[in-house]
Amino acid sequence: MLQDAITQRLKLNVEGITSPDEIAWRISKELECKRYLLLLDEVWDILDLHVIGIPDNEKDSKVVLATRYRDICFDMETDEQIKLKCLSEDEAYKMFKEKVGRNMNLPGIEPIAKLVASECAGLPLLIDRVARAFRKKDNFELWSDGLRSLRRWPSIEVQGMDESIEFLKFCYEDLNCDDRKFCFLYSALYPEDFEIYIDYLLECWRAEGFIHDANKFRVAREKGHTILHDLINVSLLERSDRMNYVRMNKVLRNMALQISSGSNNFKVLVRTPQEQQQPPNEVEWQHANRISLMDNELCLLPEMPNCKNLSTLLLQRNRDLTLIPESFFGLMQNLRVLDLQGTGIASLPSSISCFMCLRALYLNACVNLMKLPFNIKELMHLEVLDIRNTGINYLPIQIGCLTQLKCLRMSLSNFGMGQSRGVELRRNVLSKLSLLEELRIDVDPNNQRWEEVVKAIIEEVATLTHLTSLSICFPSMDCLEFFISTSPSWKDLYFTFQFSVGHHDSTKYQILDYFEYQIRRCLKFVNGEGVHPAISEVLAESDAFELISHKGASKLSDFDIKSINRMRGCLIEGCNEIETIVDGDSLHFNSSQESALECLEVMYINNVPKLASIWEGPVHAGSLARLKTLTLCKCLSLKMIFSNGMIAQLSELQNLKVDECPEIEEIIMESENRGLEPDVLPSLKTLVLLDLPKVRSIWINDSIKWSSLKKIEISMCQLLKKLPFNNKNAINLECIEVQQSWWDALEWKEEAIEERLRSMCSFN
Repeated sequence: MLQDAITQRLKLNVEGITSPDEIAWRISKELECKRYLLLLDEVWDILDLHVIGIPDNEKDSKVVLATRYRDICFDMETDEQIKLKCLSEDEAYKMFKEKVGRNMNLPGIEPIAKLVASECAGLPLLIDRVARAFRKKDNFELWSDGLRSLRRWPSIEVQGMDESIEFLKFCYEDLNCDDRKFCFLYSALYPEDFEIYIDYLLECWRAEGFIHDANKFRVAREKGHTILHDLINVSLLERSDRMNYVRMNKVLRNMALQISSGSNNFKVLVRTPQEQQQPPNEVEWQHANRISLMDNELCLLPEMPNCKNLSTLLLQRNRDLTLIPESFFGLMQNLRVLDLQGTGIASLPSSISCFMCLRALYLNACVNLMKLPFNIKELMHLEVLDIRNTGINYLPIQIGCLTQLKCLRMSLSNFGMGQSRGVELRRNVLSKLSLLEELRIDVDPNNQRWEEVVKAIIEEVATLTHLTSLSICFPSMDCLEFFISTSPSWKDLYFTFQFSVGHHDSTKYQILDYFEYQIRRCLKFVNGEGVHPAISEVLAESDAFELISHKGASKLSDFDIKSINRMRGCLIEGCNEIETIVDGDSLHFNSSQESALECLEVMYINNVPKLASIWEGPVHAGSLARLKTLTLCKCLSLKMIFSNGMIAQLSELQNLKVDECPEIEEIIMESENRGLEPDVLPSLKTLVLLDLPKVRSIWINDSIKWSSLKKIEISMCQLLKKLPFNNKNAINLECIEVQQSWWDALEWKEEAIEERLRSMCSFN
């Protein structure tokens, strides 16, 4: 079919030729000397272009394909992938108006038209179909009724909507197993445009039994990520702007609810605040397999609903729900997931003992919950327990009876408050959880009671042989040293951690906000002194490092280059003795020169008053080769950003921000960068310069191409009078955020340059 279409377009005479190989040869000969563009739409499977007759040539020819399956792009070895997002609200409305045509001019239609367009959730296919239906409606009443019908879909048939959904449903039907279909349908339990935390979603999938052949929690997560990847690849789910979150387009969510309504074993009941504030009736409780009543204003629940078929119950963030009837869970023996996060409950009812199958229990943010019931120990199959940010300020002894527990998250920020001998009474609790794989203990690092008891807790944690993930605060170096020297899990290839060492105000890891993917191993070292061997050992295994208010080190490379070469992110803050980051003269091992920070992607330096440079001495090939984001803030002594030879290594740098560095005079110093090639910083996309009172130039002339630069922001740089741009460079520049008065005072080589750039300006 493709060969036929191509030969017709090329006007090739292949009459009488039946061999596909012969036709391919004819097509190839015709194209080998041409510069062509081939557009392939709706690619559903892998195409071998050479078999069709599409040759490689040196004429800068292009093949562009559109597909719903990202794996096809990988298998066809595409050079570039462009993820097409849904249309924005403005774009969607503009398309809708164009498709509807003259009926948009009807009196009073515009407000309704905007609401109709929003129901299409930015999907061009759906906008097209719905607009076709509405262009036939020639008065206000018909439009109003049409909007009402759209909002009631899928309970009633709507012209345009059902046609589009049948097309979208193809991706769902094409999923190669029921478990993937169930995982997709499960995501419809969350409200429209809700951002779903990925780890939580995967835990629910595992608890429901959608992830098979994975006894280990870590393996289940990996398999869950594979399923998630497949759903995203076919656009049934999409990644959120927030890292580690996904969301479901509301039209696809409605499709999922429609599919589940016709299912015998996946009946979903979802109630949002807009729909009702009362719990389901008796029949609804009885027939649903999964119920979501999250984010409502529920304050009452029935005494004992008949829920023998129920496997998931989501009640989170019902703040007014303060009491659960004692017999409420009595007929929920098949429940696997129970989420009570953020409810107002002060206790759990005795009927939790009826949970014969419960795998995941979420009680986090139940601030009124002061204790766990004694009979919680009867939840013999419980694998996930989250009791962070509750009123529980001790280690409940009942937890030690949950022998199947694989994931425990708890807070001990107020540890010991009101407890006389709490620690002694709670020994040998964690050590009983022999199958525990993931442990997170949130604490207030300034709580002196925590410092008193942490050694006893670490001693127990160190005995856990299946532990693969640990998030904890070590108030002293002795505790950290004890754990890494005694824990059998520490050296495991799959062990991940978030370690905070020292006394400080916050346990938040700021560096993680800079990454679009999950960082597995993070070390935060605060108010320390010198270079301790335990820190160097952990640092050698860390992907991200925060060094805060440190004493006794004048450079980051004091921590040993081999220890810091693995890390992808680095934050240095409030370190008054740091003068440079790396000393290149010290990078000599076995008579050879070594690269440094070769994996580093993000560097954030804030309030380091003595910092004079980022790099001293020779810059060896491969150093900083992956650096994408560099932020320098409040470095009062910094005069030089790019030392001699450094800028040539920064081929991946995408974002540069310099803020409140009063001694900076040149962003790229001429004295350090003589003979600079035009294609330096080829990946730089954003340049932000703020409050630099002495800066006079970005670069001395307009010789740099700035081939990837898209956005530049400049504020409070009064001595900066010229921009390094002309009419031929910075061809991808889209936005310039500056002050009007500063822009008007700039000097230009030609007026045409100013005219070209002014159109990109956003004045503040």
